[in-house]
Amino acid sequence: MAVFTPLTDSQVADFLSRFDAGSLVSLEGVPAGTENSTFFVTTDRRELVLTLFEQGEHEELPFFVELLDYLDEHRLPVPGPLHDRDGVALHSLADKPALLFPRLPGKHPRDPNLAQCRALGDALGRMHRVSQHFPGNRPNPRDLHWLLPMHHKVLVYLSPEDQTLMKDEVEIYQGFFDEAPELPQGAIHGDLFRDNTLFDGDRLGGLIDFYNGCTGDLLFDLAIVINDWATEPDGRLDPARYDAILGAYQARRPLVPAERDAWAMMLRMTALRYWLSRLLVVYVDPPAHDLTPHDPEQFRTVLLRRLEEGALPLPEARP
Repeated sequence: MAVFTPLTDSQVADFLSRFDAGSLVSLEGVPAGTENSTFFVTTDRRELVLTLFEQGEHEELPFFVELLDYLDEHRLPVPGPLHDRDGVALHSLADKPALLFPRLPGKHPRDPNLAQCRALGDALGRMHRVSQHFPGNRPNPRDLHWLLPMHHKVLVYLSPEDQTLMKDEVEIYQGFFDEAPELPQGAIHGDLFRDNTLFDGDRLGGLIDFYNGCTGDLLFDLAIVINDWATEPDGRLDPARYDAILGAYQARRPLVPAERDAWAMMLRMTALRYWLSRLLVVYVDPPAHDLTPHDPEQFRTVLLRRLEEGALPLPEARP
């Protein structure tokens, strides 16, 4: 159960009184999640989501509020946080930072169909097109600058073959991206897996959980999506889902030549990023709560496939 800080009805009713959102009808803890406490809140006027932030860098929360406000203002399918009667979104509840969001429709897609893939690619392309103008800044906490020092922490837990694989890959990425032209930058989601989206049938209800959001290479975000949404359990790319996502994305934001040149390498680097981060959780920095970590082997498998088979050809941008 991912409710690490229980709340009472009276606490939440008092919290709601700061907002123009109605009176509390029911409160339900949400079992999903690994870092924060989440609750479904029903008032006499609407359905809401209440999040208490249990860990992480709390001083960075204003960045997420500003990013979600910005994307919401540009009509992206994101949960723009509710602001109280004084215009303030970020509050404290039970001595934890707290945000209140509208509850978006839908559920996580386990096996996304092509219509869902196209909807996701379209939304991400729209988001990246406008996010290039977002004025906030938070450096990407999981890019190559993070890989360079952090991969040394897990080497002792790996086989000699995997140690060599990881060290060689990081060295290759450093050489490649040091010489490559700068890629288009903007605000990115940073963790847009299937379970960070909601679908009502084939309609995208929302992109959620922006707490890995940052500013950086837009291509980094897109590669994370492909390595989850268009990848089979054995690590192979699914051509139909791959083309559906990338075709819809490029109809909104065509990739520039430098991004096309870096595409195969970015797929490899983001696969290693998740292999490494999951190894760190298992061996170095276990979660603060009693939760089962994700299996690192999944993204080792993806990385090996990308090394063996490369990337599928990128579809051309439609005019």
